[in-house]
Amino acid sequence: MIHKPVLVKEVLEYLDPKENENFIDATVGGAGHAIEILRKNGPSGRLLGIDLDKDQIENSRLSLSDFNERIVLVHDSYSNIKEVVKNVNLRPVDGILLDLGFSSWHLEEAGRGFSFQKDEELDMRYNNKNGLTAQIIVNEYPEEKIEEILRNFGEEKFARQIAKKIIDQRKFKKISSTFELKNIIQEAISKKFHYGKIHFATRTFQALRIAVNKELDNLNEFLPQSIEILSKGGRLAIISFHSLEDRIVKHFLKEAEDSGHIKILTKKPIIASDKEILTNPRARSAKLRAIIKI
Repeated sequence: MIHKPVLVKEVLEYLDPKENENFIDATVGGAGHAIEILRKNGPSGRLLGIDLDKDQIENSRLSLSDFNERIVLVHDSYSNIKEVVKNVNLRPVDGILLDLGFSSWHLEEAGRGFSFQKDEELDMRYNNKNGLTAQIIVNEYPEEKIEEILRNFGEEKFARQIAKKIIDQRKFKKISSTFELKNIIQEAISKKFHYGKIHFATRTFQALRIAVNKELDNLNEFLPQSIEILSKGGRLAIISFHSLEDRIVKHFLKEAEDSGHIKILTKKPIIASDKEILTNPRARSAKLRAIIKI
């Protein structure tokens, strides 16, 4: 499956890449956005691509082979962006993109249990050097901790019932696979809630993925660094996919604007057009916010 980047036209509009400017794609993934930026910032503008997933660095290297002399790809977390920029000596930084969505590749090909549609081992790590997996959480964490993760990171209203069912189940057998977990969630939730607008397992899987990869912590660490390393007049665009992320971004940007460091370019988050959602359903929940450093 080819990963389709979301809101490409809008990202280019707000980042506004020009000849010879330098950009950072802080979650480069399959390089869908990066290619479009590199088409605009030639002949000598550079692009630094960062990704926590080593396999995605290799995927993006293949996708960006036409731009080899202008790219630097680094296997690291975007939460270390300041250190990475220092190490690769990228100056000035004219724009930064952070796309917080995980790619179609993770769902279809990674084989790490990101999707409840495929029967895979419960892993959910972007970086396999990370010691924590989703399997460890569901099999070893106490009930109240599991409930807290589901409620705080998944906004799951049935967090208590699901956590209790996980504990009941693991007394008899270790929970190893995505389908085992999906069946537990299904049993924990009343039948009338099995057919809502979003799949009944979505929030639990989201919560576990966020917990395993410390996604909200990473975002909180990234935000102040991103403003610091941007050059004056530089732009930052962030795409989030659920309310937890968007809330963090919104509040941080509001405070930064009130402090006089930035100007917010998107008074309301930019969302995908109906046309884009038809061809790329993942775009449905995407929200783009952008700023300029003053």
